[in-house]
Amino acid sequence: MKRMAFERPTEHYDQRLYQVDEQLCSLVKQRKEASNNNPGFPPLEDIAKWAEKYQLYEDQLRSIFDILRNEDDFRPQVEPIHFQKYLPVHKSVENDQCLYSVTFIRQYSNASVVNFNIDWDPDEEENSLYHRFWSLYLGEDYDCRQTGGGGTEGHISYHFIVSPPLPDDISGLELVFSETKAPFEKDSTSLQIVISIE
Repeated sequence: MKRMAFERPTEHYDQRLYQVDEQLCSLVKQRKEASNNNPGFPPLEDIAKWAEKYQLYEDQLRSIFDILRNEDDFRPQVEPIHFQKYLPVHKSVENDQCLYSVTFIRQYSNASVVNFNIDWDPDEEENSLYHRFWSLYLGEDYDCRQTGGGGTEGHISYHFIVSPPLPDDISGLELVFSETKAPFEKDSTSLQIVISIE
């Protein structure tokens, strides 16, 4: 999904807030470093206590902490440009009456696009696979972002943009797909599909 450009919502800014706002930025950075960029979410009782102590709204604080928890959502997004070629993969893994596969990777000058397919017998599947979410992990050197997908009865496909682009020789690469509890979440369920490329 392409992120919309942000426009400043108002021309007004009270310059007396400049030092306070800069201090807020410094505290956000300090918080990120102290948590090793994995802050979790404060207990709701603590948020209620802080709201009362500092005369703030609980909903406002919950929103702030939710935004701070998902910093990766705000990283600049790479949009693939200049298609170069397809890298054939043709690998699949069967798990619990579902076939998970990657047939190819599209190479662009600035990124790669991985299509992750799930196929199942719709008559055998009681719970819809449409309401599941996935993340892709290729190692610390790569940013993997799900950008959408779609499907029909018995088939669904997810698209992941990977940057920087993968090498043309992808032998030895492991594509680790983890089912997550919600879109763009880090917390995964126990279901993990590993597709190894020889």
